Amino acid sequence: MKFFTTTQIRQLDQYTIEHEPISSVDLMERAANALCSSFKGVFSTNVPVCIIAGQGNNGGDALALARLLLKSHYRVSVYLIHSGSLSPDCEVNRKRLVSAYPSSLKDLNEEFSAPGITEDTILVDGLFGSGLSRPLTGVYGQAVTWMNQSNHPIVSIDIPSGLSGEENKLSDKSVIVKANNTLSLQFPKLAFLLAENAQYVGKLEVLDIGLHPEAIDRTTSDLFFLEEKDIAPLLKDRSKFSHKGTFGHALIVAGSKGMAGASVLSALAALRSGAGLVTVHGPADNRTIVQTSIPEVIFKSDTAGEIISHIDSPELYSAIAIGPGIGTHPVTSGMLHEFLIKINNPCVIDADALNIISKQKDLLQHIPKNSIISPHPKEFERLFGECNSSYERMLKAQKASKIYGIIIILKGANTLIAIPTGKLYFNSTGNSGMATAGSGDVLTGILVGLLAQGYSPEEAALTGVFLHGRAGDLALGHESKESLLAGDIISCLGDSFKSIRKNNQ
Repeated sequence: MKFFTTTQIRQLDQYTIEHEPISSVDLMERAANALCSSFKGVFSTNVPVCIIAGQGNNGGDALALARLLLKSHYRVSVYLIHSGSLSPDCEVNRKRLVSAYPSSLKDLNEEFSAPGITEDTILVDGLFGSGLSRPLTGVYGQAVTWMNQSNHPIVSIDIPSGLSGEENKLSDKSVIVKANNTLSLQFPKLAFLLAENAQYVGKLEVLDIGLHPEAIDRTTSDLFFLEEKDIAPLLKDRSKFSHKGTFGHALIVAGSKGMAGASVLSALAALRSGAGLVTVHGPADNRTIVQTSIPEVIFKSDTAGEIISHIDSPELYSAIAIGPGIGTHPVTSGMLHEFLIKINNPCVIDADALNIISKQKDLLQHIPKNSIISPHPKEFERLFGECNSSYERMLKAQKASKIYGIIIILKGANTLIAIPTGKLYFNSTGNSGMATAGSGDVLTGILVGLLAQGYSPEEAALTGVFLHGRAGDLALGHESKESLLAGDIISCLGDSFKSIRKNNQ
């Protein structure tokens, strides 16, 4: 799903108003209906609701929601905070609310007075929307502080008040609503996908409010949120007359003394992702472990017993991954240097290979174009420099991807995939249970397995990250986030493929 900056979303709103056509207040009513439907799906009419509304259009959404909830027999109290005039649509919805339910609304101006609410009350934050450009102060800051200290569940409309839609460098973190649920209108906001803002967003739900599809299609953006419907068309079908050679031969250069597990995880993931043949090139000492663990894998012994010192004939393979568990021995570093200078086709580079490159930055220039690297944040910073925020890291990834012509998979929650064209994809699958040893080795195996089958590097990156996360989510069906292991992700890869195909037939 393509998504947009907050400035672009306001332009999409205006286009919809002008070309549907629809009045702005009727578009607000449409949004309120979507909000009400979502709210009713989670909270029963037995739960009291206290809505804190502001003077702009976010407040107008909140007032319209209040009216619809009251009409649906919820017990709702509304506190409208304003230090000046209301926006036109907020004023309309204030009049509508007072006309239908006159006792439901209380105006607050210069000072915030804490509402008298019961222990089971749900708070709804409708103070400010995504257009806020300064920290909240005065009565608004007091309201946010009260909400955060109340220990009541908070549902934010469109965006938690005080949070900017993109970078939050200028925000005062002490006066941002810490929502339990955020109901975002039409699109997620970029800020929701960045690690430092997780404490404010809570559980995210994106609500379709029917913005004009032509405007969405015509408006360019480098921001994408990967969903199942984006991945399903990328999955390749298999002909009845296929054979193992049809699906490529993947080479995985992995392992060193004590790190045979990285080889096993990567190789098994490559096989489970559909590669026809998988060869592991590793130190001779790892042969027994690898071939006992995965008899389907071909093992090619390095001449060195405990490390990897060279790679013979890399051009014979459909796709190559290098890095898991190889260590950073000087001989291995030399091997990587030689490999990168010799190879021309895109490959997958991860783990210790990235650690070696971070100490020899000139090697970045030798990475084949359209190769995939998959660093975690610390590995990324060792390669490209320290970052003060996820937003800054995102921009650095976008820039580095363009400069070196490589695909960067920045692992983490909402894993970021930066493409050399400048596009940025955020993943929607995965969970914190996947923060476990070997999870990255599994992703490396999936990526090279897809490349071997003829997926383009971009297709392999997008599909691999999504499949990896979906398999991790499916693994939680029989494991907890604490007990989930990298091997559980591999075990669920088949169901990951099947779920995507089944849901998109």
